[in-house]
Amino acid sequence: MMPTPSRLALSLIVLLGLALPPGAAWAKDLVVFAAASMKNALDEASAGYAKATGEAAPKISYAASNTLAKQIEAGAPADLFVSADLDWMDYLAQRNLIRPDTRVSLLGNSLVLVAPKDDAKPIAVGPGLDLASRLGDGRLAMGNVDAVPAGKYGKAALEKLGAWPSARDKIAQADSVRAALLLVSRGEAPLGIVYRTDAAADPGVAVVGTFPADSHPPIVYPVAVTKESSHPGAAAFLDYLRSPAARPIFEKQGFTVLNRPASGS
Repeated sequence: MMPTPSRLALSLIVLLGLALPPGAAWAKDLVVFAAASMKNALDEASAGYAKATGEAAPKISYAASNTLAKQIEAGAPADLFVSADLDWMDYLAQRNLIRPDTRVSLLGNSLVLVAPKDDAKPIAVGPGLDLASRLGDGRLAMGNVDAVPAGKYGKAALEKLGAWPSARDKIAQADSVRAALLLVSRGEAPLGIVYRTDAAADPGVAVVGTFPADSHPPIVYPVAVTKESSHPGAAAFLDYLRSPAARPIFEKQGFTVLNRPASGS
């Protein structure tokens, strides 16, 4: 029996990967968009979820929260979004792109100053912080201060401590906190501002100072199911992230588990 024209066309689409509707290639996968600083913890949590449930591990895309939020706004097929700050989750909420009843403030973090492992002299991080002498002709690596959450937190902390005027012309702004971390780990920047969890994940850096919690807005990681998700596993994976089984995974990486419903800021 000869295939009908429509079946033949569909076969060609499948074979050649042409003209698939947006998201069609992802239909069988649970897709998570997550802040770059989540990578180590979320990779482990994903594996734990797969082992506990027998389901396939989610496909996780890591990048800066601002990049991921913009991609979701543009129609990227994500089922779950984990942001490194409240602002970018609010951005999607204001555009009706998440399900508010699923939103949870999942984790907390802290902000640290890092240096290459072989130059780990401590720095007193407090009012009057002077980074210029330690930086010399080098740069302070941090996320983009206008968009990347770690960069925004870092700028706020430097401003609060009076260090922004002397540091702002010496900043090497990166597309994500992990990119900033890499600059320090490779010795391309003498200092960097990252999350404590990032510092713990890279043996090439050492923490030389911790920013006071009151020097920047609270670091909160909200998570929510996206408005367009139809994947039955989205709620199940979110439940796993909130479960007692996931808690030690996050705490081992240095996160503080908050796990509380949140309606936004």
